[in-house]
Amino acid sequence: MVVKKLSMPRFSGINKNPANFNYAKSGVDIRKGDLASKKLYEASKRTWSARKGGASITSDFDDFTGIRYIGTSNLNDVVVGSNSDGIGTKTEVAERLGKFDTLGFDLLAMVCDDAVVRGGEPVAVTNVLDVNAIDTKAIEQLALGLEKAAKSANVGVINGELAELGEKIGGYGSMRLNWSASCIWLANRGKLLKGNELRPKQSIIALREYGFRSNGFSLVHAVMRREFGDRWHEEELKLSTQILTPSSIYARFAASLFGGYFGEPIAHISAMANITGGGIPSKLGRALKPSGLGARLEDLFEPSMAMLEVKELGGIRDKDAYSTWNMGNGFMIITDEPEKVLAHAKRFKVEARIAGTVVKNKGIDIVHDSRVLHFA
Repeated sequence: MVVKKLSMPRFSGINKNPANFNYAKSGVDIRKGDLASKKLYEASKRTWSARKGGASITSDFDDFTGIRYIGTSNLNDVVVGSNSDGIGTKTEVAERLGKFDTLGFDLLAMVCDDAVVRGGEPVAVTNVLDVNAIDTKAIEQLALGLEKAAKSANVGVINGELAELGEKIGGYGSMRLNWSASCIWLANRGKLLKGNELRPKQSIIALREYGFRSNGFSLVHAVMRREFGDRWHEEELKLSTQILTPSSIYARFAASLFGGYFGEPIAHISAMANITGGGIPSKLGRALKPSGLGARLEDLFEPSMAMLEVKELGGIRDKDAYSTWNMGNGFMIITDEPEKVLAHAKRFKVEARIAGTVVKNKGIDIVHDSRVLHFA
């Protein structure tokens, strides 16, 4: 039998000359990527020792594989949970301003504050950062911001992935990004907040928020673009900077109220709500749903000046604004011991007030400018 030698096919493209392509010529610089990953890893590693509480983070592996030990004793009746989220299109504001050091707060507020609403104590986070191309200085800002945010949330960053995806990542500016994270949390089964203890006349405490958090930015972009054009950040630099105000992280304070996994409760808590996408009607409504009860809110915090300005520029109705943004109220706590919660908030330097009460009828009523806005 004669075996023919197979030759590799020659394809005829538009350009007949060899391009001598390599990874760098295709837009990916391996050395720059390794340096950026190292900066993110070094900042993340510093968060392990910064975490305070019953669960410490250690590792035998000096890399970002995610193999970590959450060391603790006495894990009785433990529930281990995880939830994920991302910053969304708020990243475009950072891209336009070339300011990336606050985005870590937006990232961790989305996942850590979601963990505590069910009675979980956030312990560790992982993250995925996708960029079109690596800007080392921008990555350094992201890393330092994430480190500060992790200390604020009392979590360790145990794993991360950085990927250059070229034109797959849209946005504005030389480095465009998409950033998401997952939070790992511990809860004592007996402390889970299921909403089954809610009852009429309980107090609803609101925590102050000074910015948009990381929600409703498609509406923000649409308003700013219509009013000031594609380069709206240059036309309205002060307002754009205010729009970028980082999210408050409430997780550490909120978890301390019910004692986290390891501690004793400060006050009896029936439910919590992280006011993110969909605003108060959506997120407080979700907390109230298991009980079939409603809420009347008469003394909420005022929205930030930037939020009011965007609302006015866009001619946005009050009901639409409350259904999109936090309107100055980033987190809500339902309790029958409001004095204890307010006193503890002072110790944490968290602005808090009794905003309303739980009521028998379904739906949420918000008193705004002497008018009642009803959300079914």
